[in-house]
Formats: sequence, C-alpha cells, structure tokens
Amino acid sequence: MDRLKAVEDAKALLEQGKEWSIVKWLTEKRHVRRVADEGTAALDRAERDVKSTWTEDLRSAYAALTAPSLDDDPFAAAEWEFAQQQAQNLPPEIVEVARRVKAADDIATQARLTAEKTFDEAERRLSARLARLGAEQAIEAYEIRYKAIETAEQAR
Repeated sequence: MDRLKAVEDAKALLEQGKEWSIVKWLTEKRHVRRVADEGTAALDRAERDVKSTWTEDLRSAYAALTAPSLDDDPFAAAEWEFAQQQAQNLPPEIVEVARRVKAADDIATQARLTAEKTFDEAERRLSARLARLGAEQAIEAYEIRYKAIETAEQAR
C-alpha cells in the first residue's frame, strides 16, 4: 500500500513529540490530536476503498465476523444474523481469508486504543514519559494499520 501523506505527517509530528517536555505536550495537544485524527481518517478511507473492491462473498464473510454496535443501529443485530447465515454457505477458503483480515483489523484497532489510553494517562498524570510512550505506540499503531490494509488488499 502506498504511504499516505496525512499518516506520514502525523508520524513525523509524533517523532518530534518523543523529545518534548510535558509543557510542550500540553500546549501542542490539540494540534497533535488534529493531525493524528487526520491520519486515522486517511487510513479509514483507504481501508474503505480497498474493501469496496472485495467480492460479495468476501464482504459477507467479513460482515459475519464483525459483531454489530447496537448503539448505532437498531437493525444491526438482524443484519449481523443475516450475514452469519449467508456466511454458512460460503467456501471455507473465503471465510478463512476474511478471518485473517478481521484478525489484522482487530490488532490494528487494539494498537490504536492502547496509544490513546496511554495519551489519556499521560495527560492525567502530567507525564512526559507517558506522552512519549504514547507517541511511540501511535507510530507503531499506524504501521500496524498499514499492514492490516495490505492484508485486506491481498484478500481481493
């Protein structure tokens, strides 16, 4: 997958942040958050673009593995049940590909959440050490997300 400017900009800023004091982190917090969110949004778009090229069978297999968020959509549970029924009739190799992509996506999501949690804790404790750790984790989370999208590309 090609590198995305918004992600690379976020990574560069986070690299700089690994040298900052807590005062610098606190003054730059909004800017870092905005740039990081733009990087995440760029990856979200890239992932959607890749997954939109999938076959209907692969989309169905993936949907069956993705538990719904009932807060967002009252019909999500019914749609998920339908996706699971559809996936029962799919070839096992397609289901396995979907499982690999889902596993990669889950790892990427967990990496991002870990970085966000570390940043929250750094702010709560006013800890430059934790903010630097969060920056390192966020950079790694972007790389993991790139790999997850590459896994989705290979699934086509």
